[in-house]
Amino acid sequence: MSDSAPSHWDPAPSPRDGRLTTRQHPPVAPGRTGLVPITGPDGDPLALAYAPEPANGSAYRLVLLLHGAGGSARQGLDLLLPVADAQHLLLVAPDSSAASWDLIAGGFGADVRRIDALLATVFDGYPVSDVTLGGFSDGASYALSLGLANGDLIDAVVAFSPGFAAPPVTHGRPRVFISHGVDDRVLPIDVCSRRLVPHLHDLGYDVTYEEFPGGHDIPVRIRDAATTWLTGHPSQVGAHP
Repeated sequence: MSDSAPSHWDPAPSPRDGRLTTRQHPPVAPGRTGLVPITGPDGDPLALAYAPEPANGSAYRLVLLLHGAGGSARQGLDLLLPVADAQHLLLVAPDSSAASWDLIAGGFGADVRRIDALLATVFDGYPVSDVTLGGFSDGASYALSLGLANGDLIDAVVAFSPGFAAPPVTHGRPRVFISHGVDDRVLPIDVCSRRLVPHLHDLGYDVTYEEFPGGHDIPVRIRDAATTWLTGHPSQVGAHP
């Protein structure tokens, strides 16, 4: 993430800038509850979703969950699936278009378009009050990069063991939760979160940071801390310091 990354409105949002154009809108028809596969026009699987039963007509917090390198939509969904019902979280986990997310492979593009289309599908079926990006490992790096580029839509980012953040542009100030294991040998903490977190603080982001004894993992305690942090704050979409 560059110190000089600008914060401005793009005259013509582009997938290369990581800009998502879809915005929340009233549902067109009720979406299914439970575990729901989402497919593209050609029938290819795009994502897995989990929708708790509606609670007195209240809108969901949508959490888009991104798997690590070589992972799957199901692995992304499992990051928060155990707490989805209790916290009324609408979980949506896409598959990356390649082995990892497009930014890691050379720049924003195919996965931004895929996520934009996926959001439109989700908004068509479910009432959504807030939008969160979350992920693990490469998915955490992608969630941070895409979330900071879209803080006018994304109000919070949950990054479990990220390697970096590299938004070409930034918008808004989403709040951020980062966790990292002190013995992580896949993405070592000293060159990843211990550099990244102070940098984000310097740029004015509200960052909650949790280190834990362990490696490249998400202990239950950390998952629960992230969930409490996520659900215990009002929406911050578009907020600036």
